[in-house]
Amino acid sequence: MRSLSKTYHPTRLSRVLHRFAPLFNAFRRVWPSFHPKDAMTLPRFNILLGFGAFFLFWFLYFNYRLDQLQLDVPSEQFQPSRLQKRSYEPSKIIIYNRVPKTGSTTFTNAVAYDLCKKNGFHSIHLNMTKNRASMNIIDQRSFIENVTSWTDVSPAFYHGHVAFVDFTKFGYANPIYINMVREPLDRLLSHYYFLRFGDNYRVGLKRSRAGNNETFDECVERGGKDCDMKMMWLQIPYFCGTHSFCTEVGSKAALEQAKINLINHYLLVGHTERLVDFIALLEKVIPGFFHGALEHYNSLDENRAHLRYTKKKIPPSEQTLEKVKANPIYQMEKEFYEFAKNQFEDQWNRVTQKDGTFLLKQFHYEKIRPPLN
Repeated sequence: MRSLSKTYHPTRLSRVLHRFAPLFNAFRRVWPSFHPKDAMTLPRFNILLGFGAFFLFWFLYFNYRLDQLQLDVPSEQFQPSRLQKRSYEPSKIIIYNRVPKTGSTTFTNAVAYDLCKKNGFHSIHLNMTKNRASMNIIDQRSFIENVTSWTDVSPAFYHGHVAFVDFTKFGYANPIYINMVREPLDRLLSHYYFLRFGDNYRVGLKRSRAGNNETFDECVERGGKDCDMKMMWLQIPYFCGTHSFCTEVGSKAALEQAKINLINHYLLVGHTERLVDFIALLEKVIPGFFHGALEHYNSLDENRAHLRYTKKKIPPSEQTLEKVKANPIYQMEKEFYEFAKNQFEDQWNRVTQKDGTFLLKQFHYEKIRPPLN
């Protein structure tokens, strides 16, 4: 058995000590009288013990610093749920940020709700507190976190009266956005008389203006609140999004942003007058959600196919129409409506024949090299 007091061979040990010179220098700060040559005369056990203590010290120190760094970062960033974001598939999420009084209840109830079980997706209503349409930045983040990590409900169809939320600002790809628009005066008239006479959807519910039989003409003549042209500023903000200028009535920046978002972030925007064609085109471009939608919709009775139809609407007089059409707010909303309508008409004309039937596929593959087996 080798003696513990036996020293290392000087030549061999000197090479080892040279490699660990920086460590010995650090060690000398603790033991000033220590010199590397002393190690050649120390018992092997003491040398090993010294090295062990030295490395243990640095191991504990680095672990302590790592703990301190983790404490400096919000704990939520270390939650395992953050890893679930990797499973987010934008093609399996549809957001229908529905504009009020554009036929959205009919589309949601008679199409999405009826097809969700059959086609294997979840339909989820997004309810905004106090009917606020625009989300603040904290709610945007929370909403996006929910949508991107809630894998139990994917594929999912989200719908609600909410302004456009841009996922790309938070580092995610946008899901599929769809919507519908309506001629702005028709939409306002529908809303005005809906508040007074209700609709065919919830017949027994007493509306906020029930008993008030004032016509739209009379309201305009006296400058009433319900017919104020500011009430018409709605479709532009819904497409504009969450920028501060989006809710500024008459903002040209909001109009332009709404157009940009429609072009860049919406797969399809239909209009109320062409609801059937909107459904037919959705079935073609998003079959996973809307397979069989057109046949289903066409099989519905009149009441189911036209939900929330306002019971009573009195057409405005020519004098009222002239006053409305001269208003800058109407003109901007009308411009946006025509822009959206033209986009849909162009999409429709590109995929259909003169008789309204869809064109066959207009492309094919060839010259595949190397050949497939």
